[in-house]
Amino acid sequence: MKARYRILVLLFVLLSGVFPLSVRAADGPVVLLELDGVINPFSARYLERGLRLAEQRGAQVVIITLDTPGGLESAMREIVQLLLQAPLPTVVYVAPDGARATSAGMFVLLAADVAAMAPATHVGAAHPVPLGAEISDVMNEKMTSDAAALVRSVAATRGRNADWAERAVRENLSVTADEALDLNVIDLLADNLDDLLRRLDGRQVASASLQTAGAIVLAQPMNLSERFFHVITEPNIAYLLLSLGTLLLLAELSDPGLSVAGAGAVVSYIVAFMALGSLPVNWAAIGLLALSVVFFVVGLLTDTEAVVTVVGLVPFILGSLLLFSPFTPTSPATPVVRVSPWLIGVMAASMIAFSFLVLRAIIAAARRPPQAGAQRLIGRKGIAQTDLAPGGQVRVDFEDWSAVTTVGEIRAGDPVRVTGIAGVRLQVTPWEEDVADVPSYTEEG
Repeated sequence: MKARYRILVLLFVLLSGVFPLSVRAADGPVVLLELDGVINPFSARYLERGLRLAEQRGAQVVIITLDTPGGLESAMREIVQLLLQAPLPTVVYVAPDGARATSAGMFVLLAADVAAMAPATHVGAAHPVPLGAEISDVMNEKMTSDAAALVRSVAATRGRNADWAERAVRENLSVTADEALDLNVIDLLADNLDDLLRRLDGRQVASASLQTAGAIVLAQPMNLSERFFHVITEPNIAYLLLSLGTLLLLAELSDPGLSVAGAGAVVSYIVAFMALGSLPVNWAAIGLLALSVVFFVVGLLTDTEAVVTVVGLVPFILGSLLLFSPFTPTSPATPVVRVSPWLIGVMAASMIAFSFLVLRAIIAAARRPPQAGAQRLIGRKGIAQTDLAPGGQVRVDFEDWSAVTTVGEIRAGDPVRVTGIAGVRLQVTPWEEDVADVPSYTEEG
């Protein structure tokens, strides 16, 4: 019995040497995800959904193409945790040529099982630059030290250059793809996705031996809602929505009544503030933009639109320039974002054009007498067809109307002025050229 037991143990050891239990062949599909633009909570949700879907489909590896200037620290930390705890191998690939993995993107790249970059790409961190001198030092050091500790631990966990990763946070370092490979920041270079699959083939990642050459690639792009929220968090789009809401608000105030313009203003502001919640916002700049709206409204409702509108442009332009420049230090994971000066100029010109052209036309139209129905006859001159004592018939604009006089009696053939509408009858008074208390409408308005 002991001899038989020894033979079984020996066979087990021999088979274990030929077929190591720690390595399993992976021959499933490759799931391809894409992180492009500012990293935000919707990016994290997309990545979580992609990893879950890849596991359900038995994928051997998840490849995430990355091109980002950075993003929210909370979203970055969530993505880092997802990658560190992923149930299957992950590859983060900075591509295409010219792409970048800066700020939060560097943390995401270092958290993957395999970090790869395409030629002409770069990786690094954006050190926080405080704009408030007297309170920035302590807060800046705390946030930088926290981010440095995180990136160092992530790099060490993946066996990468933790010293350089910390310096990238503290000293604002950036390196090219070739330099990153030499510094052991990344694992490999690949010209394109096909080249990446070839270089990954046969690579052992954790307990899996990847078989990616010729593997089926399943691209999983963002769904409609994820794409929508990801697009609106682009700084210029968020600013455009905010400005569009202001224009629609002015249009609504020029002709109150919750029209399409009013509903559009509400929707634009809601979507804009959803986007601003995922960006580093200077709320003092929001206050300046709100002040400019007050000036525009005052100009709209008074006869001083020319002066007030020009004055309102000052806080509008200043608020636009400072919109994404917080006065307190931001995390090193936060990207440097700003609104395009060209877009600010276009929106400022649009405000002027809207105030002096569109709004004036709307107000002029609102002040004109109605162009249809009996209301259009108010202020017009007519002729009494019968005696009005007080009721009778009058002719106005070649039409006969029932009418009632509000002042004494009117004889047939006398000229009358229409002063109002009473049900289906016109209210008229004797025509007097110098009457001052009767609405002075004319056919030209």
